Amino acid sequence: MAEVYGEGTATLEVNGGGSATTSTPLTVSGSFKEGPKSSSRRRTSVRPSFDADNEFMTLLHGSDPVKVELNRLENEVRDKDRELGEAQAEIKALRFSERLREKAVEELVRNADPDSCFSNIIFSIQVPYVPSSWLTDELSKVDEKLKLMESLLESKNLEIKKINDEKKASMAAQFAAEATLRRVHAAQKDDDMPPIEAILAPLEAELKLARQEIAKLQDDNKALDRLTKSKEAALIEAERTVQVALAKASMVDDLQNKNQELMKQIEICQEENKILDKMHRQKVAEVEKLTQTVRELEEAVLAGGAAANAVRDYQRKVQEMNVMLNAILLGLANRVATVVANEWKDANDKVMPVKQWLEERRFLQMLAKKVETLTKAMEVEAKKMRREVAVMEKEVAAMRVEKDHENRAKRFSNSKGPVSAAQMLPGRYLL
Repeated sequence: MAEVYGEGTATLEVNGGGSATTSTPLTVSGSFKEGPKSSSRRRTSVRPSFDADNEFMTLLHGSDPVKVELNRLENEVRDKDRELGEAQAEIKALRFSERLREKAVEELVRNADPDSCFSNIIFSIQVPYVPSSWLTDELSKVDEKLKLMESLLESKNLEIKKINDEKKASMAAQFAAEATLRRVHAAQKDDDMPPIEAILAPLEAELKLARQEIAKLQDDNKALDRLTKSKEAALIEAERTVQVALAKASMVDDLQNKNQELMKQIEICQEENKILDKMHRQKVAEVEKLTQTVRELEEAVLAGGAAANAVRDYQRKVQEMNVMLNAILLGLANRVATVVANEWKDANDKVMPVKQWLEERRFLQMLAKKVETLTKAMEVEAKKMRREVAVMEKEVAAMRVEKDHENRAKRFSNSKGPVSAAQMLPGRYLL
């Protein structure tokens, strides 16, 4: 009978005479003995890089859900790579064992004894462990090996057919020999001749053992076919998982690149917002100052006492404010330009966004136009105020002239003297 042990040795024993062993001195390689350890070493050598990537992603994202998804995808890729390596190693080991088994069967058929169909064979199969390499090369090698295995299986089937034909021929020869022996026994009827059963018994035992060996070989062939089909299905599934893992890895790379670009854009936008907030606060302060000056001017106009002096002070303040505004705008533009240039110079010497600069210049120009319109409106109001003050001064002067005329008329009426035209003329009045 044929016995297969758990440590990878297959033994064929025939109950007929003797036992012949085909010694194939094969030793278990160190890579096969220490397969899991070497894989664990490889995994430990890979982990630091992933830990560094995780620390970098933690610093970059914080508690971002994208980081969690990336870690999950990386873990899945590592698991799939490990499973693929184990499946490939198992496939290679099984194919190597199949090749050794086929060589042993061929050696058995080649060294068979004509008196006995088969002899006892003890051979050991030891499977080396081969580490996984690049996926595409391995898959192409596996496909070639599958084709080779199919051709070997076909040759194996042909050999089994030949063995069946030889079996049929041996059965026919046996039947013919039995018939001749019966005829000889019937013809001679010699008591000294041994019985036919004693002659045929060892032959029948050998034929029975040969049939058992042939059935065992057929069962092994069927098991090999089933194993090959299952491994082909597992290989196809592994190819699919590898393709999915590669697609996920490419998606992870794209997401990381997009996330880095978005983080850079967010930093740039934050700096721009800070600059715009400063400009907005400055403009609000300037507008508040202008509104305060407008209110003060309105109060001064309503008060009407020192309108001309207030107008002169206002004109002087407006001129000073225009000078200050121009200086502030120039300084602000220079600061914005230097800040943006420095920011973009730090970020890999990129070019300053022209659109943003044009928008800021447009905003500053709009503010300058508004200030100009306000100053023009205030100048118009100042002119109106000056005209009103001039009219009021004229009215005051006319009232003073009338009062002087009345006072002089009263004096002259009291003195009862003649009134000359020179006395009736008013004196000088300071406007």
